[in-house]
Amino acid sequence: METKLQDGFEERLAAHAARVEDELRRLLDGRERSGEIARPERLLAAMRHGVLNGGKRLRPFLVIESAALFGRSCDDVLAAAAALECVHCYSLVHDDLPAMDDDDLRRGQPTVHKAYDEATAILAGDSLLTLAFDILATESSDVPRNAITPRQRIDLIKGLATASGIGGMAGGQALDLAAETAKPDEQGIITLQAMKTGALIRYACEAGAILGGATFAERERLAEFGSAIGLAFQLADDLLDLTADTSSMGKATGKDAAAGKATLPSLHGTDWTRKQLRGLVGQAHELLEPFGAKAATLRQAATFIAERKS
Repeated sequence: METKLQDGFEERLAAHAARVEDELRRLLDGRERSGEIARPERLLAAMRHGVLNGGKRLRPFLVIESAALFGRSCDDVLAAAAALECVHCYSLVHDDLPAMDDDDLRRGQPTVHKAYDEATAILAGDSLLTLAFDILATESSDVPRNAITPRQRIDLIKGLATASGIGGMAGGQALDLAAETAKPDEQGIITLQAMKTGALIRYACEAGAILGGATFAERERLAEFGSAIGLAFQLADDLLDLTADTSSMGKATGKDAAAGKATLPSLHGTDWTRKQLRGLVGQAHELLEPFGAKAATLRQAATFIAERKS
C-alpha cells in the first residue's frame, strides 16, 4: 500500500511545530520554577540557542498524532512532546561537540559550542536532558478528568530514560564513534541506527499511545511503527548525506563518506536504499491498518520521512 502526501500535511506539521516551539519558549524563559534557585543567563541563552532554532519538530509531531489516534489532546500531550524535543536537542548539542562529530553548523546556524563555548554547550545539553524529566514529572494544569494516571506518567518517564540511555540513543552514539575505526557489518549498522536514531522515534509513537490510554497490543503496534519509520529516517538521512548539499540541509554533508564511515547506502548504493525506503513505508502503513482512517496523518508522516529532501 502506498500513501501519497496530501495537501495540508506539511501545514499540519508546521502548526504542531509552532505549538511545540511556543511551549519550549515558555519552558525556557527566565522565570525560576518551583525548587529552582536561579537560571544562569548565559546557560539559559545557550539552551535556547540549541532548542529555539527551527526544525520540523518531527518527534513531537509523532507524539501528538499518536495520542490523537486515541482521541487524546491535552496539556500533558504537549508537555510530553516538548520533553522529548528537549532530549533530542540535547543530543544534537552534544553530538556537534569537537569530541563527537565536530560540526560548526546546525539548522543553518552556528552550533552551540561555536556560538558560546564547549563547556557551556556541555552544560546546556545536560540541562536540557534533566529538564525533560522535570517536565514529565510535573503535573499539568489540565482539568482532573483529563489528567494522566501515575502509571502513565511512570511509563512515560521510564520509556524516555530507556530510549535516551545506554541501551538507546547514548549507546548508539558510542557505537557510532566506534564505527569510525572498527567498521561494523550490516547488522551492526542496523543496531547502531536503531539505537542512535530509532529509539527516540519509537518512543515518540509509543508515548502518544501511552497518553491515549492504548492497550498493550496497541502500544506495541505503535512502537513497531516507530521502529520502521525510525530506520526509514536514518536511511533517508544517510542518502541525503550522499546526495544533498550543505545549503539545503543546514548542516555539513558528505562527512560520513569523508570519514570512511560505513552506512547502508554506502554499502549497497542509492537504488537499493530507495527500494528499502519504499519497503519500510509499506511496512509502516500495514502496521497502521487496524486503526483505519484515523491513522491517515501517521501514514502520511511515514511517506514524508522517507521522501524528505532536508
